[in-house]
Amino acid sequence: MKNIKPLYLIPPFIFFVLAIIMFIGLGRDNPNELPSQMVGREAPNLTIIPLSDLPFLDETDLKAPNIKIVNFWASWCAPCRVEHPNIQQLSDLGFIVHGINYKDTSSQALQFLDTLGNPYESIGSDEGRTGLDWGLYGVPETFIIDKNGKVILRHAGPITNRIMTNEILPLLSKQ
Repeated sequence: MKNIKPLYLIPPFIFFVLAIIMFIGLGRDNPNELPSQMVGREAPNLTIIPLSDLPFLDETDLKAPNIKIVNFWASWCAPCRVEHPNIQQLSDLGFIVHGINYKDTSSQALQFLDTLGNPYESIGSDEGRTGLDWGLYGVPETFIIDKNGKVILRHAGPITNRIMTNEILPLLSKQ
Protein backbone atom coordinates (compact mmCIF):
# COMPACT_ATOMS: atom_id res chain seq x y z
CA MET A 1 0.00 0.00 0.00
CA LYS A 2 1.39 3.38 -0.99
CA ASN A 3 1.80 6.20 1.45
CA ILE A 4 -0.86 8.88 0.98
CA LYS A 5 0.73 12.29 0.82
CA PRO A 6 -0.91 14.91 3.06
CA LEU A 7 -1.36 17.32 0.14
CA TYR A 8 -3.91 14.94 -1.41
CA LEU A 9 -6.13 15.42 1.63
CA ILE A 10 -6.44 19.18 1.22
CA PRO A 11 -9.03 19.25 -1.65
CA PRO A 12 -11.44 16.82 0.06
CA PHE A 13 -11.07 18.78 3.31
CA ILE A 14 -11.85 22.09 1.57
CA PHE A 15 -14.85 20.49 -0.17
CA PHE A 16 -16.13 19.18 3.16
CA VAL A 17 -15.83 22.61 4.85
CA LEU A 18 -17.58 24.37 1.96
CA ALA A 19 -20.38 21.78 1.97
CA ILE A 20 -20.99 22.43 5.68
CA ILE A 21 -21.07 26.21 5.13
CA MET A 22 -23.55 25.85 2.26
CA PHE A 23 -25.74 23.48 4.25
CA ILE A 24 -25.90 25.97 7.14
CA GLY A 25 -26.73 28.78 4.66
CA LEU A 26 -29.63 26.79 3.23
CA GLY A 27 -31.10 26.47 6.70
CA ARG A 28 -31.76 30.20 6.99
CA ASP A 29 -35.43 31.23 7.02
CA ASN A 30 -35.12 33.67 4.13
CA PRO A 31 -31.89 33.40 2.14
CA ASN A 32 -32.64 36.70 0.36
CA GLU A 33 -32.81 38.59 3.65
CA LEU A 34 -29.58 40.33 4.55
CA PRO A 35 -28.81 40.31 8.26
CA SER A 36 -28.36 43.63 10.04
CA GLN A 37 -26.36 44.37 13.14
CA MET A 38 -28.45 47.55 13.61
CA VAL A 39 -31.76 45.92 14.55
CA GLY A 40 -32.28 46.26 18.29
CA ARG A 41 -29.61 48.93 18.62
CA GLU A 42 -29.83 52.68 18.92
CA ALA A 43 -29.83 54.49 15.58
CA PRO A 44 -26.24 55.43 14.71
CA ASN A 45 -24.96 58.98 14.54
CA LEU A 46 -25.43 61.04 11.43
CA THR A 47 -22.54 62.54 9.50
CA ILE A 48 -24.51 64.36 6.84
CA ILE A 49 -24.74 67.82 5.35
CA PRO A 50 -27.81 69.86 4.37
CA LEU A 51 -29.35 69.33 0.95
CA SER A 52 -30.00 72.85 -0.28
CA ASP A 53 -32.44 74.71 1.95
CA LEU A 54 -34.63 71.69 2.71
CA PRO A 55 -35.35 70.92 6.41
CA PHE A 56 -32.21 69.28 7.81
CA LEU A 57 -32.22 65.83 9.44
CA ASP A 58 -30.29 65.77 12.71
CA GLU A 59 -29.81 63.60 15.78
CA THR A 60 -32.81 65.07 17.62
CA ASP A 61 -35.10 63.88 14.82
CA LEU A 62 -33.95 60.30 15.39
CA LYS A 63 -34.44 60.57 19.16
CA ALA A 64 -37.92 62.10 18.95
CA PRO A 65 -40.51 60.09 20.93
CA ASN A 66 -42.35 58.74 17.89
CA ILE A 67 -41.88 56.08 15.25
CA LYS A 68 -39.87 57.25 12.26
CA ILE A 69 -38.64 55.94 8.94
CA VAL A 70 -35.19 56.69 7.53
CA ASN A 71 -34.82 56.09 3.80
CA PHE A 72 -31.44 56.09 2.04
CA TRP A 73 -31.86 56.95 -1.65
CA ALA A 74 -30.10 58.47 -4.68
CA SER A 75 -31.17 60.05 -7.96
CA TRP A 76 -28.93 57.68 -9.93
CA CYS A 77 -30.62 54.64 -8.35
CA ALA A 78 -33.32 53.08 -10.58
CA PRO A 79 -34.86 51.02 -7.72
CA CYS A 80 -35.17 54.26 -5.71
CA ARG A 81 -37.44 55.63 -8.43
CA VAL A 82 -39.51 52.43 -8.31
CA GLU A 83 -40.00 52.60 -4.54
CA HIS A 84 -40.57 56.36 -4.37
CA PRO A 85 -44.39 56.18 -4.68
CA ASN A 86 -44.45 53.81 -1.68
CA ILE A 87 -42.25 56.17 0.35
CA GLN A 88 -44.65 58.96 -0.63
CA GLN A 89 -47.57 56.77 0.47
CA LEU A 90 -45.99 56.25 3.90
CA SER A 91 -45.67 60.01 4.25
CA ASP A 92 -49.26 60.54 3.04
CA LEU A 93 -50.46 58.05 5.68
CA GLY A 94 -48.95 60.32 8.35
CA PHE A 95 -45.73 58.45 9.10
CA ILE A 96 -42.62 60.54 9.63
CA VAL A 97 -40.16 59.80 6.84
CA HIS A 98 -36.63 61.20 6.84
CA GLY A 99 -34.42 60.97 3.79
CA ILE A 100 -30.69 60.54 3.39
CA ASN A 101 -29.46 61.23 -0.12
CA TYR A 102 -26.51 58.91 -0.67
CA LYS A 103 -23.40 59.77 -2.75
CA ASP A 104 -25.28 62.06 -5.09
CA THR A 105 -24.97 65.59 -6.44
CA SER A 106 -27.22 68.21 -4.91
CA SER A 107 -28.57 69.32 -8.27
CA GLN A 108 -29.57 65.81 -9.34
CA ALA A 109 -31.06 65.01 -5.92
CA LEU A 110 -33.15 68.19 -6.02
CA GLN A 111 -34.26 67.42 -9.57
CA PHE A 112 -35.31 63.90 -8.44
CA LEU A 113 -37.45 65.42 -5.66
CA ASP A 114 -38.88 68.12 -7.96
CA THR A 115 -39.91 65.47 -10.49
CA LEU A 116 -41.22 62.74 -8.19
CA GLY A 117 -42.20 64.75 -5.10
CA ASN A 118 -40.63 65.17 -1.68
CA PRO A 119 -42.04 62.77 0.93
CA TYR A 120 -39.34 63.63 3.50
CA GLU A 121 -40.00 65.62 6.65
CA SER A 122 -36.28 66.31 6.85
CA ILE A 123 -33.33 65.35 4.72
CA GLY A 124 -29.56 65.32 4.53
CA SER A 125 -26.86 64.38 2.09
CA ASP A 126 -24.32 61.65 2.83
CA GLU A 127 -20.95 61.26 1.13
CA GLY A 128 -20.66 57.73 2.55
CA ARG A 129 -19.74 57.98 6.26
CA THR A 130 -23.30 57.67 7.55
CA GLY A 131 -23.95 54.76 5.18
CA LEU A 132 -20.96 52.95 6.67
CA ASP A 133 -22.08 53.69 10.23
CA TRP A 134 -25.56 52.34 9.47
CA GLY A 135 -24.23 49.18 7.77
CA LEU A 136 -25.66 50.17 4.41
CA TYR A 137 -25.42 47.54 1.65
CA GLY A 138 -26.60 49.97 -1.03
CA VAL A 139 -29.57 52.09 -1.98
CA PRO A 140 -32.43 52.07 -1.51
CA GLU A 141 -32.37 50.95 2.06
CA THR A 142 -34.93 51.79 4.73
CA PHE A 143 -34.80 51.69 8.52
CA ILE A 144 -37.70 51.95 10.94
CA ILE A 145 -36.82 53.46 14.29
CA ASP A 146 -39.04 53.11 17.35
CA LYS A 147 -40.09 55.71 19.94
CA ASN A 148 -36.92 55.04 21.94
CA GLY A 149 -34.56 55.65 19.02
CA LYS A 150 -33.83 51.97 18.38
CA VAL A 151 -33.81 50.36 14.95
CA ILE A 152 -36.63 47.82 14.76
CA LEU A 153 -36.44 47.00 11.04
CA ARG A 154 -33.96 47.29 8.22
CA HIS A 155 -35.08 46.65 4.68
CA ALA A 156 -32.46 46.46 1.91
CA GLY A 157 -33.79 47.12 -1.57
CA PRO A 158 -36.88 48.86 -2.82
CA ILE A 159 -40.07 48.83 -0.80
CA THR A 160 -42.54 47.17 -3.14
CA ASN A 161 -46.32 46.97 -2.72
CA ARG A 162 -45.93 43.43 -1.34
CA ILE A 163 -43.36 44.52 1.23
CA MET A 164 -45.52 47.52 2.19
CA THR A 165 -48.54 45.28 2.74
CA ASN A 166 -46.83 42.30 4.39
CA GLU A 167 -44.01 43.89 6.41
CA ILE A 168 -43.92 47.66 6.73
CA LEU A 169 -47.56 48.59 7.42
CA PRO A 170 -48.19 45.72 9.88
CA LEU A 171 -45.07 46.69 11.85
CA LEU A 172 -46.00 50.38 11.86
CA SER A 173 -49.55 49.61 12.99
CA LYS A 174 -48.20 47.75 16.05
CA GLN A 175 -46.17 50.74 17.22
